[in-house]
Amino acid sequence: MQDRIDAILKKDSYDVYDMVEIVRILRSENGCPWDKVQTHSSIRNDMIEEAYEVVEAIDCDSVPMMREELGDVMLQVVFHTVIEEENGNFRLDDVADELCKKLIVRHPHVFGDVQADTVDKVLTNWDAIKKETKGQETFTDTLESVPKNFPALMRAQKLGKRAARAGIDFSSQEDIYSALSQALDAIKAAEKNGQDASGSIGGLLMLCANLARRLDVDAEQALADCCKGLIVRFRELEEKGGELSGVSASELYPY
Repeated sequence: MQDRIDAILKKDSYDVYDMVEIVRILRSENGCPWDKVQTHSSIRNDMIEEAYEVVEAIDCDSVPMMREELGDVMLQVVFHTVIEEENGNFRLDDVADELCKKLIVRHPHVFGDVQADTVDKVLTNWDAIKKETKGQETFTDTLESVPKNFPALMRAQKLGKRAARAGIDFSSQEDIYSALSQALDAIKAAEKNGQDASGSIGGLLMLCANLARRLDVDAEQALADCCKGLIVRFRELEEKGGELSGVSASELYPY
């Protein structure tokens, strides 16, 4: 073990395989007490958190921050891979091999003789190939393949997109506006009758996600931007002084 540690310490720079070796050392019998007891489940949320931190780096347009956060995501990939390496299932090269083969298969217009000279054609081919390679026999299969752990608004928009590709979509934005009005009426009725309005509110949010899709707006990003704006407005209102209870909600929630 000491020889492996010494070999790592002698290096002036490191590559992906050094990362794998370091994680192996950390998880070895004489390694780190924390690292060697971790499982896929115990570090599950770390993958989600690190991915969000990469997004934060992108939003901040910070190259140094992005480099650091991408490294943290790579660590999660390596950590999960080393766990499966210990179980005798696969190694990092197997992960890379599967990814490379997937990229080649899903880009026949680059690595084959398929013609796709527009983004729409590329996406159409991609969806068809993905459906075939994943053994998705029905359109329902494609909907069920949308990860359940996605943020709900993002998942709603993706589900609407896949339903539309299957042929089920609103004929116009006006149809969605009408449905939104009906959803609001249902919420009002539920409140008036003392009923649970959660289903109607969920339907309203789903309709909003579909409206965003048809207007080519990223619903998740739109809401994130709105949240950011709300904090800015709240700070401005608070800095004006006076009691916040006297501020109209319309000043905080403009539309």
